[in-house]
Amino acid sequence: MKKRDSVGVSIRSVSKRYGGTTALDDITLDIEPGEFVSLLGPSGSGKTTLLGALGGFVLPSSGSVWVGDQDMTYMPPHKRNIGVVFQSYALFPHMTVGENVAFPLRARRLPKSTWPERVRQALAMVELDGYQERGISQLSGGQRQRVALARAMVFEPRLILMDEPLSALDKQLRETMQIELRQLHRKLGATIVYVTHDQREALTMSDRVAILKDGRLVQIGTPETLHNEPEDSFVASFIGDSTLLPVTRVDAHRVKLGKLTLHSARPLPPHSELLLAVQTEKLLIDDGHHEAGVNRLHCRVREIVYQGDSLRLFLEMDDGSAISLRQPSHHMGQQKIPPIGESLTVVLHPEDTIVVPRTGCRHPAAHVA
Repeated sequence: MKKRDSVGVSIRSVSKRYGGTTALDDITLDIEPGEFVSLLGPSGSGKTTLLGALGGFVLPSSGSVWVGDQDMTYMPPHKRNIGVVFQSYALFPHMTVGENVAFPLRARRLPKSTWPERVRQALAMVELDGYQERGISQLSGGQRQRVALARAMVFEPRLILMDEPLSALDKQLRETMQIELRQLHRKLGATIVYVTHDQREALTMSDRVAILKDGRLVQIGTPETLHNEPEDSFVASFIGDSTLLPVTRVDAHRVKLGKLTLHSARPLPPHSELLLAVQTEKLLIDDGHHEAGVNRLHCRVREIVYQGDSLRLFLEMDDGSAISLRQPSHHMGQQKIPPIGESLTVVLHPEDTIVVPRTGCRHPAAHVA
């Protein structure tokens, strides 16, 4: 199966209402050809509804959906030439693997003489070549997921939609399939829109991640941008492992956390209600070798938890605020960890000092010096 031309997607001011409930609220989103974009958000955020609008399973109340230069808003699903992988896989149990994969070819009335080679290529792409005659009941969960992928790819769509296809797999297999999907995307060159509620899954596989909340698009960006430059407290709390602490503005780059003044390398957002997002992996134990100008937080150790590959320290600052840090567990022998109840100073670099507006805070801030 050769790498095919991809196609861009344009979602323009799409809203969807069910009676008095708004599932999608004026969403505009452009996806580049060949891009892997994940729709990420908590339950009820609208991500599956938005995917349904792309696939033709949900008719928007307003707005339009374009695939390439074609308006697909009112086109039925079977005419969109879009590959879809459902959460349940939706495989036919009475058909063999080969018959399941060939089903889209039959539905599209493609020449029957081409089916065997197309099916073989699609199964080879997901490393299931030779499985054509097996029954679905003979397959493991991971193999069924691959059959569903092969079926979505067999007619060579330029756009593939995936609705939480890995959620039914166990943790180890799910993580393996994430890497395989990422590699498969590079081979295919198709545009992929992927729905998930698992932030690690979205960050692992995606070129960009679109974060939704209450039917609205909150922020879209690369995994690095979302992690290092969240636009508000919702994104900061949803991406990564952060503690949010209220701070007050001192000037364009400094905030007060209790009696402590912290410096941020980034200009502060122009909002009146600000929060410091303390990310567990950005805090470092002060070993006396950090340069001048870093932010130092004085804490007391409240709990130490060994978590296999990492060590989690739960700390309490002088003002009573609770924060935590995480470090690789193999560092335990290199850095002396004070016992529970003892004092500890941690370092937060200005580049890692992330200050965000409280979600929903839109009124302007006071004068900035």
